[in-house]
Amino acid sequence: MTDGHTGCNLTSMTAKVTLSFTDETIEEARRYAERDGMSLSAWIDQAAREKALREVFSAHADVVRRAGLDRLEKTALDDEREVEMIRMELRGRRAS
Repeated sequence: MTDGHTGCNLTSMTAKVTLSFTDETIEEARRYAERDGMSLSAWIDQAAREKALREVFSAHADVVRRAGLDRLEKTALDDEREVEMIRMELRGRRAS
């Protein structure tokens, strides 16, 4: 287990690699890592993981959109709203 300069434990870090960054990128990453109470390595690991997840979710959304499932979901949500409006009318209340 390694303690970073901010005291954050790096128990799950298993690979050591050499990377090159612009000075501006490292300055910003250090600032954010310090703000979040993390080591630079832990912060970059988290940022990379979040970016990878965004890529996966974006790819999934593209597939859903291409398959037309997003329209089905919108239609289902519209139907749910319509059903709720009718229920409220039947109960004597106006839907907003």
